[in-house]
Amino acid sequence: MRIELLHLDEGLTHQEAFLAAAENAGAYALDLRDAGRQVRLWGMDSQLGSVKSQLSTSSEPILTFMGSGDFHHVTALLLERLAEASAEPFTIIHFDNHPDWVRFSGGMHCGSWVNRGLAIPSVSKIVTLGVCSHDLRFPECKGANLKAMSEGRLELFPFAHSPSRVWNNYGEGAGFTQQGRLIHWRNMTNQDDKAFLEFLQSRVTTENIYITVDKDVLDVKDVVTNWDQGQMRLPQLTAIIKSLGSKYHIIGADVIGDYSAPDYAGSGFTRLKKHAEIYLDQPRQRPDLKQTAVKNAVSNLALLKAFQEVMA
Repeated sequence: MRIELLHLDEGLTHQEAFLAAAENAGAYALDLRDAGRQVRLWGMDSQLGSVKSQLSTSSEPILTFMGSGDFHHVTALLLERLAEASAEPFTIIHFDNHPDWVRFSGGMHCGSWVNRGLAIPSVSKIVTLGVCSHDLRFPECKGANLKAMSEGRLELFPFAHSPSRVWNNYGEGAGFTQQGRLIHWRNMTNQDDKAFLEFLQSRVTTENIYITVDKDVLDVKDVVTNWDQGQMRLPQLTAIIKSLGSKYHIIGADVIGDYSAPDYAGSGFTRLKKHAEIYLDQPRQRPDLKQTAVKNAVSNLALLKAFQEVMA
């Protein structure tokens, strides 16, 4: 396993304990903060292409840490890098408080990368775990790709969420049933942890998996992120990772969701649009950066250890 630190922002730079552990494990660090300011929250294809061109390759599985959840669309670039190296089919396991399935033209948004992932021929399916956010309240109004879910290419299992109101018919799938205009979800909390793990493993039909973790899936007791957060606890997350790693071959993984102060580049209009978007979508409080770095380092150390156990 190779460890890669993509410094797209300042999310990792003050986590001294984590950086020391990563360095001791032979991590490779790449400073992409200038490019990160361009593509933070969303970026156009040319800007994202510039980021992709700077990514390194490896014959080993790569575990990537890359800062704020505002960069989750970079995951799609990592997936494309992986698919270009091998055509073997794989399943993406996606931990997140948000489904990241909206449509976005001309580039990618951190909330749209799932659609880019589904377009990769070797991706068998994407399984999204842990969503609690309001994105599921009226998903059609928020540009959700529910068609992919109805076709079985995307399976979503919220941590805990009430039924979602829709206007079109989507049938039923592994993670939902539709009754009238309501989609009823198969929540993770509907079963005990052992039963859900067994069920989750039944949904993976490939030998190879890729795991992407947005730490906003975790409760505020465990991490501080730029986004509203879910209810999963860190020990549960690491237990699922270890369980999957004991059964499947993890060919790559990434971790995002560290807090950093928003910083954008581009035209004045672009920066204004991005600031307006986070004003509407993200919590407005600004946490203490020193305390945040210490807290988030603990979660990164736990995730680093869990992945080292199953990807070594």
